[in-house]
Amino acid sequence: MSRPQPLSGFPELLPRQRIVEQQVVDHLRRAFELHGFANLQTRAVEPMDQLLRKGETSKEVYVLRRLQADPAEAAGDDALGLHFDLTVPFARYVLENAGKLNFPFRRYQIQPVWRGERPQSGRYREFWQADIDIVDAGELPAHYEVEVALVVADALRGLPIPKLRMHVNNRKLSQGFYQGIGIGDNEEALRIIDKLDKIGHDAVAKLLIDTVDATPEQAEACLKLASISAEDASFVEEIRALGVSDPLLEEGLSELSAVVAAVAEEAPGFVVADMKIARGLDYYTGTVYEVFIEGQEHLGSVCSGGRYDKLASDGKNTYPGVGLSIGVSRLLVPLLQSGALDATREVPTCVLVALANEDERPAANALAQRLRKRGIPVQVSPSAAKFGKQIKFADKRGIPFVLFTNDEGTQIKDIRSGDQETVDLDIWNPPAEDLNPRIIAE
Repeated sequence: MSRPQPLSGFPELLPRQRIVEQQVVDHLRRAFELHGFANLQTRAVEPMDQLLRKGETSKEVYVLRRLQADPAEAAGDDALGLHFDLTVPFARYVLENAGKLNFPFRRYQIQPVWRGERPQSGRYREFWQADIDIVDAGELPAHYEVEVALVVADALRGLPIPKLRMHVNNRKLSQGFYQGIGIGDNEEALRIIDKLDKIGHDAVAKLLIDTVDATPEQAEACLKLASISAEDASFVEEIRALGVSDPLLEEGLSELSAVVAAVAEEAPGFVVADMKIARGLDYYTGTVYEVFIEGQEHLGSVCSGGRYDKLASDGKNTYPGVGLSIGVSRLLVPLLQSGALDATREVPTCVLVALANEDERPAANALAQRLRKRGIPVQVSPSAAKFGKQIKFADKRGIPFVLFTNDEGTQIKDIRSGDQETVDLDIWNPPAEDLNPRIIAE
């Protein structure tokens, strides 16, 4: 068999990298639960008719198909696709279980998703996301648009990662502005403006003229709006100075200024109002968010989301919501691959129990179990090699301590410093920083 080659867009981590990922996920889980979010896990597949109506990502859906599928079947597995985000599955879950949920309902999910896009730095075809959403029945107060931003700021603040900035806008603001200058297809205009960072000013202007029949003056007005950004509410007057009026624009200005003011006070330097943020998915209706690594904006947003009013609706009942999704893989994989993040060791093991000979293995297993009962991760040496080789085995994996017995009793050796001491195994504890692997950053 020839040596297998990795599949592009499907990152697989080494053990010490996986330790970093697990600890980040655990940190996010704790942060979400501190804010009162309950955990959910939804299935990997959704009906294609649901996935194909949610904006530009629709063309990236992976179809689920059995190898021996019967083409005569009216609606087999071909009618299912792998979910490309966690918001669409969550909206479906809410509709199916509305009678069993208490509203407003707060949930978090940490699961893999799949997108059939071209793999590149920071973009993958299989990746992990960590989502929070708040949904309510009938009406969703605007203060939740502030709250989810603060939750994510709190969750990201405690991670050993480069500085992040949250860019926020409001789709009511943008759509109201487009209405005010006479552009008809507001949603298509939003999708075009969302391409500004990718294709540039001139290409966006041409698309607005060719696609939504904008005049050159209207296209330039849209681009002037998109150029406005501010770390405080000063953006409101900058937009009003453009001389456009519309009730929907005023509503969006009010909602966005409330978000920016509240987040700026709670997390100074984290938020910026950015009028070019639009989000390509059709279901967003209010505040939209994108978070970037400062200095590495080329990787794209590592966290994004927004408010949606009609995604979870059966025609009779509507459950509006707002949520944010942290791209765990997009955030971590480039940092892990560059060496900017690492773990102190590649295994959970804190103590290796050494063996003088194979006859001692049962006794060594008993010693290990005594430590495990007190929550200390331990493994027994795989063989009774020379003591130096057993220390080398531990050192190669980053295991800090080796335990052995001799005429002086039970001894613990710190293989980093060479310090060695006789211990009472039922009361000895490693230093807190050595008990479990830790994340280290450049």
